[in-house]
Amino acid sequence: MSSLEWVAAALGLVCVALAVRRSLWTYAFGVASTALLAVVVFEARLYSQALLQVFFVAINAYGFLNWRRAKAAGGEVAVERMSPRDLGVWSIGIALATLGWGWAMHLLTDAAQPLLDASIAVVSVAAQLLMARRRLENWTLWIAVDIASIPLFLGQGLRIVAGLYLVYLALAIWGYVDWHRAARAAEPVPA
Repeated sequence: MSSLEWVAAALGLVCVALAVRRSLWTYAFGVASTALLAVVVFEARLYSQALLQVFFVAINAYGFLNWRRAKAAGGEVAVERMSPRDLGVWSIGIALATLGWGWAMHLLTDAAQPLLDASIAVVSVAAQLLMARRRLENWTLWIAVDIASIPLFLGQGLRIVAGLYLVYLALAIWGYVDWHRAARAAEPVPA
């Protein structure tokens, strides 16, 4: 357990707590946390996770710009729901990308857990994109990621990161509840 792992974990906690609160500051902490975590997971031979962290650095800039534009008059970031069609398209895309990425990691690298690592990475990409687009369903994906990540990181001896994902799980549940309330409040009232 390195000090780098501890710092990445602390910054990650702040990042997710700020995302739950729909604060633009989540993106500054996200960049710092993911850059450090990329080094930690690369050293553990979790290459999909390392590439994922690099992606997160870039997507944080996109999320910041999107959230800044979407702030309501009261300063809150608006939350929206996905359509049933969008849910189906995203689900199929996630499944196909997971299979393709997992197969590539198995064939081309010495990845420790190629399919599980790839599935967590792909679902994380989808969740982060949906968060940047302010979709409530991002939290459902984050809950799944957190549940799958805990045993993956424990198996690689990354206890601090596994503990971080346990806390992320609690924060994701909180995020879902909070964002669900915000989405319901924004829905038109039937006549």
